[in-house]
Amino acid sequence: KLEGSKCKGQLLIFGATNWDLIGRKEVPKQQAAYRNLGQNLWGPHRYGCLAGVRVRTVVSGSCAAHSLLITTEGKLWSWGRNEKGQLGHGDTKRVEAPRLIEGLSHEVIVSAACGRNHTLALTETGSVFAFGENKMGQLGLGNQTDAVPSPAQIMYNGQPITKMACGAEFSMIMDCKGNLYSFGCPEYGQLGHNSDGKFIARAQRIEYDCELVPRRVAIFIEKTKDGQILPVPNVVVRDVACGANHTLVLDSQKRVFSWGFGGYGRLGHAEQKDEMVPRLVKLFDFPGRGASQIYAGYTCSFAVSEVGGLFFWGATNTSRESTMYPKAVQDLCGWRIRSLACGKSSIIVAADESTISWGPSPTFGELGYGDHKPKSSTAAQEVKTLDGIFSEQVAMGYSHSLVIARDESETEKEKIKKLPEYNPRTL
Repeated sequence: KLEGSKCKGQLLIFGATNWDLIGRKEVPKQQAAYRNLGQNLWGPHRYGCLAGVRVRTVVSGSCAAHSLLITTEGKLWSWGRNEKGQLGHGDTKRVEAPRLIEGLSHEVIVSAACGRNHTLALTETGSVFAFGENKMGQLGLGNQTDAVPSPAQIMYNGQPITKMACGAEFSMIMDCKGNLYSFGCPEYGQLGHNSDGKFIARAQRIEYDCELVPRRVAIFIEKTKDGQILPVPNVVVRDVACGANHTLVLDSQKRVFSWGFGGYGRLGHAEQKDEMVPRLVKLFDFPGRGASQIYAGYTCSFAVSEVGGLFFWGATNTSRESTMYPKAVQDLCGWRIRSLACGKSSIIVAADESTISWGPSPTFGELGYGDHKPKSSTAAQEVKTLDGIFSEQVAMGYSHSLVIARDESETEKEKIKKLPEYNPRTL
């Protein structure tokens, strides 16, 4: 049986909570009634409705305007944007505050992942449920449908799945033997099957040959200095992370591979070419220089080296310069990183006794600095509103942040109690 996270604590939220407006100029017509629902929370809040709910995992994604939490009992709750049924409640009604997904209440959920408009949930027995948008086959159900509002089991009958990740419109799953499978939109080669799936349909329209069921990623390569392409044999995948249109993998030898959309240097190969199959990121391929954790942002990538250094490549602010290969993040030198998450352009980190965040303007409160404080920061800063509160884990959506605050001691409980409560208005 798969074990869920050992964390225990209370959920905190900050950032944009007008779920239909996130990443858009205006709320779409069919959601117009919600136009003024949900403000920007500039500092950490508790959800009133979650009093007494202990949380072990929080989940969102750099493309997502919806969120999930997994309780210590392994129940999955969801809230936020729901135009494609990505909340799994059987409808497409927006949900303001976390609510149990009834369709999975008989399962013990150990982890989950959010794409732009779709969701995957992993049970303790290693099976995967999917819901939300399926236009590109990103639910792995063997078909392409606009919206699947209730959890459905993916079409897969291999070894138990142990890890998952979602990009904007594609999905990755990893089995217990370290094999990786992908499905959904192949547009930039992010599925890793040596194709971007493009074909010219009638009337000169470009369409994509989507993968509708999980397909194994079969080949991993490295490129030598003189441009030779060599296969890398026996890659045993240990972790996977997805940005909007790129994927990172960590293997059992602490190597990092990346592929998909190459823009802004997010693949770390010192060039902006798209990669159609997993390609070795050279920097981490040295004894003692391997990676121990990987994270993907919308247009960027992070890795923590085995000695604890944080490395960054790609771009958070796409109007500024890009980092074309992994560079050490000097601001976090010496911090022990427990958890890291990226939004569209912001980053939040749980390290030692602190929570740290940064991101260029415009922001929506996802940095958590508080009401009358600077709204953005290009340098990593401690989130002072969380002083004395231990962040077990952090997650980030497109423009909101989620934190699990440890509540073991009386002092911790008191600190959390002092934070404002968020009780969203509902229609």
